[in-house]
Amino acid sequence: MAGVVVGLHVNPEGGVPKWPQPSLDITVDGCLGDRQNDTRHHGGPNRAVCLMKQSVLQALQKEGHPIGPGTTGENILIGGVDDLVLASETVLAIGSVRLELTGDAPPCKTIRASFTEGAFTALSHKRNQERTRWYARVLTPGRIELGDVVSLVNEDEPVGNQ
Repeated sequence: MAGVVVGLHVNPEGGVPKWPQPSLDITVDGCLGDRQNDTRHHGGPNRAVCLMKQSVLQALQKEGHPIGPGTTGENILIGGVDDLVLASETVLAIGSVRLELTGDAPPCKTIRASFTEGAFTALSHKRNQERTRWYARVLTPGRIELGDVVSLVNEDEPVGNQ
């Protein structure tokens, strides 16, 4: 599997939408320049980064939802991985950065403006496991840029700070 980074987003004031960036510096605490207003449900080491497949965004747009890149709080939008089934414990390599998916990012009312009639549960893992955003913890910090290749890390490849 190989994909590409098609969107990078942060919001220094917190919340959504998150604004496009040409690159992101990723630390174990998350994306530099990004802030979460609700730290009970967002952020922290196991929710340091939020990712979404571009195909999920496009499917929702085709249904008529006014969703766009960054409007649902994702930091990283990944293209070219339409057929990839993501799951907890999946490790992704994005440039020199390694991220381990820790779980789905449940939708909440703060993203309702991205959905027709506020139907934000259209992005719910509980309703459709293929249509979700993912939280990840950072195994190897670094910089991610638009166009970086995204790949699955081989299970026997070492990860972490080398």
